[in-house]
Amino acid sequence: MSLQQDVDLLRNIPLFAKIEPSKLKLLAFTAERLSFASGDVLCHQGEQGDSAYIIIDGEADVIVDTETGPVTVATLKTNDFLGETAILCDVPRTATVKAKSDLTALMISKDLFFQLVTQFPSMSIEIMRELARRVERTTAQLREAVSQQKH
Repeated sequence: MSLQQDVDLLRNIPLFAKIEPSKLKLLAFTAERLSFASGDVLCHQGEQGDSAYIIIDGEADVIVDTETGPVTVATLKTNDFLGETAILCDVPRTATVKAKSDLTALMISKDLFFQLVTQFPSMSIEIMRELARRVERTTAQLREAVSQQKH
């Protein structure tokens, strides 16, 4: 895929929609394009996070290890962003992410990610919105689980 195609792809992702084209070109040039086969692991729960990923094509399951075994808590697809929690909070990965299908992703290093967040406040707002959506979804799932236990 050409650099311009990567820039066009990034422009369609809400997180990067307001970033000027020259910066998107830099992002596309410095990010690493990776391919994963179905079943491959992008990152493991508990490992140190040094990068984030944008899914270009395909799907991936987000799996959390629990006392009763692994639980799939979400499925990510094209244009979804993952891995930002570990690099934003400087904590180990909170989940394992496994390719559900053949998958292509752009990997963004921690340093590049922070450069972008610093230069583009709109990107920070989009990250906050996505994190808030995830918290709301998790809270709803928790409420449902507690409700089912009471019945």
